Amino acid sequence: MIDAGLVLEGGGMKGVYTAGVLDFFLDKNLEFKNVYGVSAGACTMCSYISKQRGRAKETFVDYVGEKGYMGLHSLLTTGDIFNVGMSYHLVPDYLNPFDYETYNKFEGNAYAVVTNIETGEAEYIKIKDMHEGMDYIRASSSLPLVSRNVRIGDNLYLDGGIADSIPIKRSESDGNAKNVVILTKPVGYRRKPEGKKSLAAIKVRYLNYPKVYELMKNRCDAYNETMEYLEKEAAEGKIFLLQPQEDFAIDRLEKNKDKLNALYEEGYKEAESRYEALMEYLNK
Repeated sequence: MIDAGLVLEGGGMKGVYTAGVLDFFLDKNLEFKNVYGVSAGACTMCSYISKQRGRAKETFVDYVGEKGYMGLHSLLTTGDIFNVGMSYHLVPDYLNPFDYETYNKFEGNAYAVVTNIETGEAEYIKIKDMHEGMDYIRASSSLPLVSRNVRIGDNLYLDGGIADSIPIKRSESDGNAKNVVILTKPVGYRRKPEGKKSLAAIKVRYLNYPKVYELMKNRCDAYNETMEYLEKEAAEGKIFLLQPQEDFAIDRLEKNKDKLNALYEEGYKEAESRYEALMEYLNK
């Protein structure tokens, strides 16, 4: 097991890039001691730790044409753009069975990043048992405006990316001197401010949870500051970055299977082409 942090950004269906990278890691038996997954990154983290090569890609691609899986039909009938019953029960328990036993044997630490909408703080939930932790994976992936708030115990949660899109600082504070960060956005990407209409809708929807509005209003600045930090640290050899080298023009809710498969292949090939550099970084 590699004594380093592995940080997985979200990005909706763009997460299929991460699935490609992680499948290459599985082919090379690369296992990291500490893994941090945000939103779609938390979902790909699960199949990576359960060592189910190809499963993360399949869960992104195989069901996108079904109206009961993702889209307006699901949003109108369930309150979630991604159907909860299908995504977190039908798929892992029946359609594409998740290997709970292998996951639960993982000797490292796996964290799902969620946003507490009452405090406005990111929480890093250690997922040791996937049966018990599935609701946190769901919460980490629950996009604002198009998902219901997820109640776990006394707390309400949404997408971890609202409060901490790329938890590199958390990984470093946990003592990880080396970090591999998988991004889903292309080289040079910078986040743009939320539109006025979107912010207005967020302000109304989360009237009782004003921290959500504050986070979304300032999210682009926080994200871009993190990107500048990552690029600087990567240039100095302190962090290892993997990300798409070009913009594949894939939407957060992309349904084009050809485009999704192409982005998956890009992730696998990028990891493969930089494997020697990655091992040199990890071993120095």
